[in-house]
Amino acid sequence: MTESQKRPRRAPGPDERRLDAERSRRLLLDAALDEFSAKGFAGARVQDIADRAGLNKQLINYYFGGKEGLYREIGRRWEEREAEFNDPAVPLDELLVRYLRHAFDDPRGTRLNAWSGLTEDTDDFPPEMREDLSDMERRKAAGELADDLDPAAVMLVMMGVVAAPIVMPLAVRRVFGMDPRSPEFRDHYAEQLRRMIRHLAPTPTPEENG
Repeated sequence: MTESQKRPRRAPGPDERRLDAERSRRLLLDAALDEFSAKGFAGARVQDIADRAGLNKQLINYYFGGKEGLYREIGRRWEEREAEFNDPAVPLDELLVRYLRHAFDDPRGTRLNAWSGLTEDTDDFPPEMREDLSDMERRKAAGELADDLDPAAVMLVMMGVVAAPIVMPLAVRRVFGMDPRSPEFRDHYAEQLRRMIRHLAPTPTPEENG
């Protein structure tokens, strides 16, 4: 027996176990987002998620309580990520471009939202999950939106224009004649959205122009 075989196996310390658990959770969440965005919640299989992550599928139950728990955790993590760039202090056109850039950089969340919108029952939508319009209403009061514009309608339009290049890439090619993945299209589209959003502000009257 060699010296290494005689030596007892060292048990991992608390920090090592924590890091291993964090890595496993991260791999499973990333794999789940891949599967959900490609197949929707109903079409994604736990075994496929585990295989993509290179882990035992039992860990999904252990860490998240099943596929539903994975789905909820993805939503929670998106809210954390959104809070990092959804700054009420930035102008509305810049805020929209920030969402657009995030969608371009990682389109999986946008695709997942498209799946959800097409397959989930809207009658089961809980009222407490209604979109918070307080920031949009504040922006309207501050003069970023014209008085005759509904903040809810503006927000829905903003969601749509961010999602459009991701969920309708063929339409981008037909309308713009450009590759939706190209830097040229991304820059052009972002600049056009900035201009559109600026046009939503009230038009100064001749008296206000001096």
